[in-house]
Amino acid sequence: MEPTKQDPPRRLLGRRGFVAGAAVLGAGVGMSATALATRDGDTKDPQISRTKEEIALRDQDLKFIGTEETFSTSELMKLNSLNKDHIAFLTEIGLADLDARRIRDMDQGGLNVQILSAHTPSVQNVPGKKGIDFAYRLNRLLVEGPMASHPGRFQAFATLPLQSPEAAADELERSVREDGFLGALTNGHISKKYLDHPDFEPVLARAEALDVPIYLHPGYPADEIYDIYYRTTRSEYTKEFQDYIFSGSGLGWHQEVLIQCVRMIAYGVFDRFPKLKIIVGHMGEGLPFYYERIANDMGEPTENSLEKPFEQYFQDNFWFTTSAFFQDELLQLLLKYISVDRVMFATDYPFIDSIKEGTDWFRAVDLPRADKEKIAFRNAEKLFGIKV
Repeated sequence: MEPTKQDPPRRLLGRRGFVAGAAVLGAGVGMSATALATRDGDTKDPQISRTKEEIALRDQDLKFIGTEETFSTSELMKLNSLNKDHIAFLTEIGLADLDARRIRDMDQGGLNVQILSAHTPSVQNVPGKKGIDFAYRLNRLLVEGPMASHPGRFQAFATLPLQSPEAAADELERSVREDGFLGALTNGHISKKYLDHPDFEPVLARAEALDVPIYLHPGYPADEIYDIYYRTTRSEYTKEFQDYIFSGSGLGWHQEVLIQCVRMIAYGVFDRFPKLKIIVGHMGEGLPFYYERIANDMGEPTENSLEKPFEQYFQDNFWFTTSAFFQDELLQLLLKYISVDRVMFATDYPFIDSIKEGTDWFRAVDLPRADKEKIAFRNAEKLFGIKV
């Protein structure tokens, strides 16, 4: 489906988009932190390199659960892609493959389980019965397809028809109780509203009652925000897809999720739903960098309106994943503020170079073995009630 005035392309471009390996934005765009770090490998202290190699060798037997691993279908790609070239790119990287290729990549990287979630923005922008039926089909496709064909290798987050909150709550409950899903994943704003809006209280209440988490994945900004923050009229700076990447994985996505987290705390979501569980990807979406500023500056103005200190909600209601951010320094910064019991492994497949890139990185991280097991699989086992 080609973009229309009512359905602008910036909402349709997927993840890093099909510029991830292309030259349209210049060499190096889309390269992982691991790949970039390799460039200066010769300048590193050889003793440190040997130590990391020894650690990685010691931890070759680590089990892994991938908590942010994406899939699509031809129908969903047609809905959420910019054009035919974009669909071709998503097909090429294996987004719609839920069988042999995905299992092969998991085996090569030593990833025991993938928790599947639908490609951004899933069916979030599809209203009414069409959205409700689409979400149900996607959820059932996973149950009847990869979860049946490869027992134990796949789990799933439910796709929800969030334009219809009551139906979304019902589909969440159905998918959890009947199909064994582990929670749900959302993608940014829903018609210019975030999950703190009263419209979505049925979904939050149902997730709390079911004791399952909601994963806050990024989504593209509303038109007005896009026009103010990300668009330029200077044609010499508007290389193909540059503005879409800028508003998405290049920066905008990560700020958008962090803003949603702060909104949910500031506007009392976790006082109304104290047992609600929220997962945030991409090494905290910038939270570790801003943690002290947010805690300090938001603490005083919310002191009389919230039941707890502002930062306490990050400790009580949030979990965080490593998806696509394979950097030791970022992990250490996250662990400075967030308990190791609240951090989980994820690769962001298939939008990374390979699953093995992520598992190799984490095997070499210098943490106590018990902590590495928590992040690699034990925290996910505990949160989701599953076993590798």
